[in-house]
Amino acid sequence: RLMPELPKFDDEDLKSYGDEEEESALSPPAALMSVMATQELLLENILECIPVGEFAVIQPLSDEFCLVLGYLLTWKLTLAFFKAASSQLRVLYSQYLRRTKSLNKLLYHLFRLMPENPVFSGPTSEVPNKDTKTFFTEELHLDVK
Repeated sequence: RLMPELPKFDDEDLKSYGDEEEESALSPPAALMSVMATQELLLENILECIPVGEFAVIQPLSDEFCLVLGYLLTWKLTLAFFKAASSQLRVLYSQYLRRTKSLNKLLYHLFRLMPENPVFSGPTSEVPNKDTKTFFTEELHLDVK
């Protein structure tokens, strides 16, 4: 609920970023980026022996699972923050992510975490003889209980 409200504070200071000759960058919330940097290092250590194109098997409810889930939820917060920002602020935030290579790291991690066959095994309301359901064709409900 809080993330969409945060870009408003950067809108006030936006005029001071456009006057420089070199390309400007503005960090998303520092606390969020600090957590993300720590999580990136931990994930790099977990996934370092797995090349892009192969996938890591992460056991549910293990320490690695909790780290991966925390990392992905941090990115979800970051994307909610981006969605609420104006287009001018998005440019500045994206420059920051480009300089820190955070988006590149996200893609490397995703391509090593994505299962080879993303078959959806959750409950469905349709007939089981229909087309195979995957994580890309079904809507996921991530309710925390």
